[in-house]
Amino acid sequence: MLTTIITFIIVFGVIVFIHEFGHFYFAKRAGILVREFSIGMGPKLFNYRTAETTYTIRLLPVGGYVRMAGGEDDEDELKPGTPVSLFVGDQDKVTRINTSKKTTLFNGIPMQVTATDLEHDLWIEGYENGDESETKRYAVAHDATIIESDGTEVRIAPTDVQFQSDSLGHRLMTNFAGPMNNFILAIIVYTILTFVVGGVTSNNNRIDPTSSGVTIARDAGIKNGDYITAVNGTKVKTWDGLATQIQKRANKKTTLTIKRDDATKQVTLTPKAETVQKKTVGQIGITQYHNHAIGAMLLSGFTQTWDMTKRLIGAIWSMVSGHFSLNDLGGPVAIFATTSTAASEGIAGVLNFLAFLSLNLGIVNLLPIPALDGGKILLNVIEGIRRKPLPESVETGITLVGVVFLVILMVLVTWNDIERYFIR
Repeated sequence: MLTTIITFIIVFGVIVFIHEFGHFYFAKRAGILVREFSIGMGPKLFNYRTAETTYTIRLLPVGGYVRMAGGEDDEDELKPGTPVSLFVGDQDKVTRINTSKKTTLFNGIPMQVTATDLEHDLWIEGYENGDESETKRYAVAHDATIIESDGTEVRIAPTDVQFQSDSLGHRLMTNFAGPMNNFILAIIVYTILTFVVGGVTSNNNRIDPTSSGVTIARDAGIKNGDYITAVNGTKVKTWDGLATQIQKRANKKTTLTIKRDDATKQVTLTPKAETVQKKTVGQIGITQYHNHAIGAMLLSGFTQTWDMTKRLIGAIWSMVSGHFSLNDLGGPVAIFATTSTAASEGIAGVLNFLAFLSLNLGIVNLLPIPALDGGKILLNVIEGIRRKPLPESVETGITLVGVVFLVILMVLVTWNDIERYFIR
C-alpha cells in the first residue's frame, strides 16, 4: 500500500507539474503575470515567493493550477469593511496589504477598507486606526503584494500584466501549452521505456519467447521473431488479439500457426493456467517482439504516442457516438487503484502508466468543454473569427456551465470508482 501511495503521488505530481509548467512558461514568456504556481489543492503546506510568482505545495495531491493575473480563477476584491494592515514603503506607496490573521506586518497601518482599485489607478482607502470620521486614501505600488487569508503572499494584478491584456496569439498558445507538454512528456517517457525494456514493441503478431518463468513456447521450438498467425484456426494479426486467444485456452491443447521467414508450420502445445488479477488465464511464455535498432528505438516515443493517441481518440469517439457508461471513465480513485498494478510491474510498468496518463490528460484537456483548456482555446478561436472577445458576462456564464458539468461528472465518476474498486 505504501509503495502504491508513493507511486501515485509521484506519477500524478509529475503529470500535473509538467502540464501546469507549460501554462506557466508560456505565460511568463508572453509577459502575463503568474501570481501563483501550485502543485496540489486544498490547504497550503509550503510556499516560496520570488519577485513575481509564489510557488506553493498544497495538501491534496490531486491536481494543481497556474494562477494568472486576471484569469478566471483570479480575484483580488477587497470588500468594504474588510480589515487590513498596510505597509507603506518609498514614495508613500503601499507595498504590502495584509488581509490574514496568520501574519502580522511590522509597522503596519491598520485600516478598515471602504473602497479599492488594484487594477487601474492602484489605490486603497478606508478608515485608519478605527477613526471613521475621515477616509484615508493611499496609492498602491504597481508591484505591491497582498497577503491572503491563508497567509499566501502574491503580487497584485494590475491591468497591464493581466491575461486578457495580452495578444490573442499569446493567450491561445498559453492555453494550449499545458496539453502540449503532456504530449511531449509522453513521447519522452515512451522513448525511455523503450530503452528500459530493451527494444521497440509493436502491436502485431510477431513475438519473442521468454527464457525464464513460463517457457512453453520456447520448449516447443518457437524462436525470437516468429509470427503467430493463428490460434486453433482463429487468425490473429495483433498482439492484443493473440493474447486474448491464448488466455482463453488455459490447460487446453492448442495448435499455433507459426510463420518464420517464408515458411509456415504448426506447433501444438498446452497453455499453462495462471491467476492474473483473480482470473485464470492461459500463458505460454511469450512477449511482444523487440526491435533493437537504435533508429527505431529513438523514434519509438513518437510512434507509440501516435498509436496510443489514435486508440484514446477512438475510445472517446465510441463513448460519444455509442453507449455511454461511467465505467468508461476513471477519476483519481481509479487512477490510484490502477497504480497498484503498475507499481507491481516495476519501473517499466510505472513508466508505461506515466506516459499513458500524461497522454490521457493532454487529450481530455483539449476537448471543447468550457473550463477545460480545449474550451478556452475554442473561445480564443471564436474571438479570432469575431475579431473581438465575447462579452465578459457570456464568457463567465459559459465557463460556469462547464465547471458545474465537470463537478457533477467528477462526483459521479468518483462514486462509481469507489463502488467498482472497493465495494463490489
